[in-house]
Amino acid sequence: MLVLEVIACSVADAVAAERGGAGRLEIVRAPEVGGLTPPVSLVRKIVSAVAIPVRVIVRENPGFEVADEAEIEKLCNAARKFAALPVEGLVVGFLRGRSLHLPLTQQVLSCAPGMKATFHRAFEELDGPDAAVAALKATPQFDRILVSPPRVRGLSQLIARAAPQLIIVAGGGIDRAEIARLRQSTEIREFHVGRAARKNGDIGKPVDADRVRELVALLAG
Repeated sequence: MLVLEVIACSVADAVAAERGGAGRLEIVRAPEVGGLTPPVSLVRKIVSAVAIPVRVIVRENPGFEVADEAEIEKLCNAARKFAALPVEGLVVGFLRGRSLHLPLTQQVLSCAPGMKATFHRAFEELDGPDAAVAALKATPQFDRILVSPPRVRGLSQLIARAAPQLIIVAGGGIDRAEIARLRQSTEIREFHVGRAARKNGDIGKPVDADRVRELVALLAG
């Protein structure tokens, strides 16, 4: 099944993405730094305004490591609050150096036990991706890994190792040309876009329903 996931930073973004045919949303704030935890009030408004599945990033700083216990408490509180809403899943990923920080990742997910999860682009920073894939497969809430294909060695091997429990989602600023190439040359069937869904490819602009519609047609074609 082909899915276009669109980053949404506002209710208007979410509505435009759905109108254009997006199959899923990722709600964030501060997309210019890769996305940070959005306000609960925004998530509540978006899930009331659209019918497509929604995932929400839980991340308190632009890096992939957590500073202290206070930050961990913020992450856990956010996960609990999102779990109380009709949200499909969380988008998380924590490292310790260049290794997967699995205990912290599982701690945050335990605050939203009924939700699925995407491991975000922190995956690209790992020294041991094979071990990380095995660990994520053993954590039942995870069903997706988001990566920028140019930053991953052995993309086909990664897709094969991740299957069937984990779906690889292509993101990281991919444009129309990259989506078309990946659609034809790989087994990737889910695509995550921010700039490509916005006017002039500007992450600071709102989502454009016509651009989303063009991307959906590109996938279908």
